[in-house]
Amino acid sequence: MARVIVVGAGVAGLTCALRLLEAGHRVDVVARDLPQETTSAVAPALWYPYRALPQERILEWAGASYAEFMGLAHDSATGVSMRTGTEFFTTRQRTPWWADAVPGLDRETSLPEGYVDGWTFVSPVIDMPLYLDWLTARVTERDGTLTRMNLSALPSGADLVVNCSGLGARLLGGDRSVVPVRDQVLHVEQVGLERWAFEREHPTYVVPRAKDIVVGGTEVEGEWSRTPDPQVAEAILERAVALVPELEGARILRHKVGLRPVRPAVRVERIGRVIHCYGHGGAGVTLSWGCAQTVASMASA
Repeated sequence: MARVIVVGAGVAGLTCALRLLEAGHRVDVVARDLPQETTSAVAPALWYPYRALPQERILEWAGASYAEFMGLAHDSATGVSMRTGTEFFTTRQRTPWWADAVPGLDRETSLPEGYVDGWTFVSPVIDMPLYLDWLTARVTERDGTLTRMNLSALPSGADLVVNCSGLGARLLGGDRSVVPVRDQVLHVEQVGLERWAFEREHPTYVVPRAKDIVVGGTEVEGEWSRTPDPQVAEAILERAVALVPELEGARILRHKVGLRPVRPAVRVERIGRVIHCYGHGGAGVTLSWGCAQTVASMASA
């Protein structure tokens, strides 16, 4: 059994902590931001391998996470549900490279005006505030700890350090290849919507949850501001209503901004006593369980 410090309390850090605890390690999570303050808390959390490479590893990690979420969907306390939806396209598409990670993928023939192709499939949708609380509870139940700590370097004093600091890896990992990609979202009232919808080109997504609907988004690379822009919000909602007309007139509940930690390739690598696990782009939730299992295997090697 090793003493492990996990840096970062978003979905990557908490999932790694849980897998390490299950493997018998002593685990302490330290982070500047507590779970509900992280980018993970803002995520629409529709399972989808978005802005993450390389494809071979992403397929492996995303497939493992899909299977885990299918199991978690049987417990309402997790905030995980399995929902059918469609990704829409303005041009004809080949079968996506990640198709083997989902049990079934059908070409959609009922398309909104302006779209010529689409893929319909069942995907995990995760209500992140609920899910982060659930993950935190699983960590503490196994005697893991969670402490707010503002670090200027990776900590010492442990057998292993797992670096799940996301954008913080620019400082803590000395990795300037990690850049923010700003995503602005709106939460609107639940109007009886069951299916999700996604259009990659702009991008636009509509992700229903039990009590609200997450509507997005933007993809602004290099932008650090977390302040919602009213004009951007108006444009997002206009695109979303065009894609899903049922949203017309839905009451806006709140505005959020998240900064995705994008990197040329997701980094899951052990160097000495440090295991790096960051750079998940827009697929942090999608890859979380697969990457955590890889980290746990590296810790035991």
